[in-house]
Amino acid sequence: MPNNCARILIADDHTLVAEMCKKLLEREFEVVGIVSNGRAMVRAATELKPDVIVVDITMPLLNGLDAGQQVKELLPAVKLVFLTMNSDVNLAAEAFRRGASAYLLKTCSASELMTAVHEVMSARSYMAQTLCKGDVNYRRRNKRKLVDEDERLTARQREVLQLFAEGKVMKEIGDILNMTPRTVAFHKYRMMETLGAKTGAELVRYAVRHHIVAA
Repeated sequence: MPNNCARILIADDHTLVAEMCKKLLEREFEVVGIVSNGRAMVRAATELKPDVIVVDITMPLLNGLDAGQQVKELLPAVKLVFLTMNSDVNLAAEAFRRGASAYLLKTCSASELMTAVHEVMSARSYMAQTLCKGDVNYRRRNKRKLVDEDERLTARQREVLQLFAEGKVMKEIGDILNMTPRTVAFHKYRMMETLGAKTGAELVRYAVRHHIVAA
């Protein structure tokens, strides 16, 4: 294996998908690790310092969009290759706004994934062939609505919301985020106030609608 080959971290909570990606990618690249949730992805990225992260959007504890943004803030040079089942062009545009270098669908061919990695390592972006590049680019340029919606909640509130939507109780959320249950409750009720939510169920629906958590 060449000494200058890309170092790749795979982040996907579906073990079969992750293992298949590893088997494919290690033909040409060095796969330095596999993680199954967004929080583990951030930790692994800071420790392993990969060149590329192949990441799913829907992951437990911290979704791929938020995890990717955290990694880019820590390691700006990392290339994010999103590999997802979601073909929503608005979500693709949001991924690029958060720092993505490539956006692929899990229905893509093995050769397309390899092409995407080569492209991002050459400082180019790549988009799934089945998506309309013009539509995604338009939504990237017309990003005010996405930004305004995203900024209704702080990054910490999004983390709390995802864990709450996944069914975790206040103490569990506090343990994961290193905060007291009282602070967790404060974040929850501030979110309800900001979003105009009357119930916890309305918070969960917001989290699903904005891809903070899977349906």
